[in-house]
Amino acid sequence: MRERSAITGPVREEAEAQRDSARESSASAEANREAGSPADLPATESAKVRVEGLDFWYGTNHVLKGISLEVRAHEVTAFIGPSGCGKSTLLRCLNRMNELIPDTRLDGRVLIEGRDIYRNADPVMVRRRIGMVFQKPNPFPKSIYENVLWGALVNGYKGDRDALVERCLRLAALWEEVKDRLDAQAYGLSGGQQQRLCIARTLAVQPEVVLMDEPASALDPIATAKLEETILNLKERYTIVVVTHNMQQAGRISDRTAFFYMGELVEMDDTEQLFTRPNKKRTEDYITGRFG
Repeated sequence: MRERSAITGPVREEAEAQRDSARESSASAEANREAGSPADLPATESAKVRVEGLDFWYGTNHVLKGISLEVRAHEVTAFIGPSGCGKSTLLRCLNRMNELIPDTRLDGRVLIEGRDIYRNADPVMVRRRIGMVFQKPNPFPKSIYENVLWGALVNGYKGDRDALVERCLRLAALWEEVKDRLDAQAYGLSGGQQQRLCIARTLAVQPEVVLMDEPASALDPIATAKLEETILNLKERYTIVVVTHNMQQAGRISDRTAFFYMGELVEMDDTEQLFTRPNKKRTEDYITGRFG
């Protein structure tokens, strides 16, 4: 395959906001610690991401309260809970996406392999290490090939473009479906194919962690099954965090599950344990459909 011309375009510069990481000993944080989210959670060697005593506000709305948890390397971690419980907000805190929203504030720490991403860290580099796949597929109005390469070229990639495109499309389980039409417009793909293309585009910048915010919510059952298979295969190379409203999906793809309610972490455990023998009554009430 011949080499395509370089893709150019403006790169949005993002100012790094100074964050106060002092931990707040509020009543809500204390309640959350009692609910199984201790701020003094002992560190484990397998933790890729560690959240410590995290509080977050939209204006005066206190949406996350004393969250402490760990995400293990090379596992799929699912965030579940009713709408408005803060799970998507927490997901965006893990790669500083919430900084793009005016009038927000964060207290606490988010560490990737022990390094606080809110202190002396370039937010652009943070988002390169921690990629995001959004709820609805958002391919660019470009070819399939150009979509995969876009982020890599913006970040200065100088290697073999054809090899990179093929590798990422294979990882996203899309190569066999599109290898003969890489110059075709991405908008011509089905919804499920577009979402896997977005995964391939994310992988092209070589992240370590991949965040997925309800990635199957707009897909049909067949496309959802293909996406779930892709996620399970990707965890061999990446650490994955998925927000989902579908508890059956969480049960199928995740190794551990965290249940959130009204901005607090109620319980986090191995998925089988949490779904069959939860420690908290509120968790049991949610997974059995008593509310939510």
